[in-house]
Amino acid sequence: MRATTLEAPADRTEPVPIPGARQPVAPRTRKRSRRRDRAPHLLALALFTAYATHSALRYHRMETRSWDLGIFEQAIRAYARLQAPVVDLKGPGTNILGDHFSPVTALIAPAYRVFPTPVTLLVVQAALFALAAIPVTRVATRLLGRAPGLAIGVAFGLSWGMQQAVDFDFHEICFAVPLIAFSLEALLCRRWRAALLWAAPLVLVKEDLGVTLAAIALVVAWRARRETSRATVYALGVAAFGLLATAVTLTVVIPAFNGSGGYDYWEKVDGGPSPFAAADVKLRTLAWLLLPTTGLLAVRSPLVLVGVPTLGWRFLSGEEHYWSTDWHYNAVLMPVLFLALVDAVATSRRSPRPWLRAYADRLPACAAAAALALTTAQPLSALTDSATYRKPPRAAAAENLLARIPDGATVESDVGPISRLAGRCRVLWVGDTRGVTPDWIALNNNSGWVEDPLAYARQLHPKATYRLSGEAGGYLLLQLVDRS
Repeated sequence: MRATTLEAPADRTEPVPIPGARQPVAPRTRKRSRRRDRAPHLLALALFTAYATHSALRYHRMETRSWDLGIFEQAIRAYARLQAPVVDLKGPGTNILGDHFSPVTALIAPAYRVFPTPVTLLVVQAALFALAAIPVTRVATRLLGRAPGLAIGVAFGLSWGMQQAVDFDFHEICFAVPLIAFSLEALLCRRWRAALLWAAPLVLVKEDLGVTLAAIALVVAWRARRETSRATVYALGVAAFGLLATAVTLTVVIPAFNGSGGYDYWEKVDGGPSPFAAADVKLRTLAWLLLPTTGLLAVRSPLVLVGVPTLGWRFLSGEEHYWSTDWHYNAVLMPVLFLALVDAVATSRRSPRPWLRAYADRLPACAAAAALALTTAQPLSALTDSATYRKPPRAAAAENLLARIPDGATVESDVGPISRLAGRCRVLWVGDTRGVTPDWIALNNNSGWVEDPLAYARQLHPKATYRLSGEAGGYLLLQLVDRS
């Protein structure tokens, strides 16, 4: 890496490093440098432990929040068997590549083949999220110093965006977070080729991230324009590739795998409410993104523009879940914001305005303090509660009930039972079996939404007859007795 030289004190007597030149390192300095280099990795290890523990314990307590964990397990289970990624939860025989283009999840297949459980997905996600803390902390330490750099790393790892993503079961964006972090680290270190290479695989993570790749490439082109015209040309080419990849994926690749021959999510943008709808929610989300994380200073860095595509499609969409601070949607913005903050602090330290220099010097510690304070109301705070480590009796009863379903059976289910069944049964989404009559119907009825289970079964499958096999822990289980 090339060294970035900050302003030296006036009384400094040692030689000033020449940018890009290899500098001699005294033995003691080399040992100290190596010792400091362990800090990003130790922080990542601590974050991985916290993330994985939280995710695994929530699974243990049967507190799955959505059907995504089941969807991705069905896809990765198919990849592990060298089969097409058919996800019956999205409709019988549905190829997941016709829903979202995320072939990168196939990388989890070898681990899942050895450990065929949804916990494997949760642990891999925890590892990927924690991995992103290494480049964030490393470049922050390099540009700002040891203490401020570690403060930035802690603030990133405990940021509300990362914690909400960890709390949301599994999602393919866990691959995007470290890719963006490593790419922007290389960008800040003026390693233009590495920045582009780290960002390029984003097109395999999700269809919209090709635009994020283009945004990164444009920032590289802007930063490299005064150093090397070749890097600028390459960056502009990568930007064009990112835009083209998104266009081809949305109009050709996904429709080719989609049964309807189109892209199902256009309707969430086209014909939706005005972009100014729910302006209060969107402004509140924007405030959460910029204030407790970066103290608004990140807007002084062009790196913040990398987050514009993600925030843009979310706010233009008609889907309310995209607008808020919940779920996993803000995770890809966290490395962007914190590395933009690193860049802005490094730049502001050279400002002729004393108040800006003072503000920039204090901001890393303030960001870490804010993240720690907010953690008391964020998901990881559950790790301090003894009840987190105990399985509730209702969860144990529900697991015993679902254990009656034999392996390989066809099951119609809602969110609750999915994570216990998707790895060993063919699981269909309740009300979307499209003519398939399942052997079993398993439902989470903790809220009492199913008042008459047998009548509901007749409503779902008028020509079939089911019997109530059992009820435990708020769950219902119905077994098919007659298909006619």
